[in-house]
Amino acid sequence: MENFERIERIEGAAPVAPAPSLDIIAAAKQAALVIAIIGIFLIGWEILAAAQNVPVFFLPKPSDIARRLSAALADGTLTRHVWITWSEALCAFFIAFIFSSALGYFLAKSPLLEKIVSPFIIASQSLPIFAVAPFVLILFGNGYWSNAMMGALVAFFPMLVNTIAALRNISAEQRALMRSFAAAESQVFTRLELPASLPYVFGSIRIGLTLAVIGVLVVELFWADRGIGFLLNFARGQFDTPLLFAGIVALIFMNLSMYVFVALLERIVMPWRHAQR
Repeated sequence: MENFERIERIEGAAPVAPAPSLDIIAAAKQAALVIAIIGIFLIGWEILAAAQNVPVFFLPKPSDIARRLSAALADGTLTRHVWITWSEALCAFFIAFIFSSALGYFLAKSPLLEKIVSPFIIASQSLPIFAVAPFVLILFGNGYWSNAMMGALVAFFPMLVNTIAALRNISAEQRALMRSFAAAESQVFTRLELPASLPYVFGSIRIGLTLAVIGVLVVELFWADRGIGFLLNFARGQFDTPLLFAGIVALIFMNLSMYVFVALLERIVMPWRHAQR
């Protein structure tokens, strides 16, 4: 009798959800480990550069980079260039996201349209992206929008492929189930296609943000007169290696902040995915 009661208590017990504090502790441990590794690397770099008496213009010490970084932040130089690159990259990402999502949706829904459009898209990707740079400059001029458009062109194709894969991943049985409930097209989109595509969407966002920053940065290295790319090019020409490293550090923090924001947004929008882990 006691065994039956024990079995009933076990079977009737509600599953215990993992405590949120455990996730916070695990994330704190991971962050502490990463910070410790970076700290050990920087200390070793500082000691080695000081012991070997390496010239500052060749390989500056982390302390030299920190002083140059604080000076560039104090006079507003670094802040202005970071903001320009950041805004151009975000603009490039949103342009690529909107057009890739819209085109990818229609291509995934219409196999005939995909057969017609796909050869042109693939042919466009066989060209070096900067082969179309003169046309972009003619259309938009040398400035903010030309940089953003070049970044959008770099990010567009991978995001398009991701969107098509997300919609093609939905099975015919799931669509048949929605039709059996007489769901309208808008309901199929909001109740099935959008929730099922969310993991791909956030993967596409991560890829798009990274590629948009790369595209904008490369453009700024070539023809821009502002932005982090221009700042890195200027520092290289002036042999100001500490400023060069300071710009790289600012670029890393910019990308990390966007990655953390997307990760937090993913946890808010898809809590069930992280609850299963």
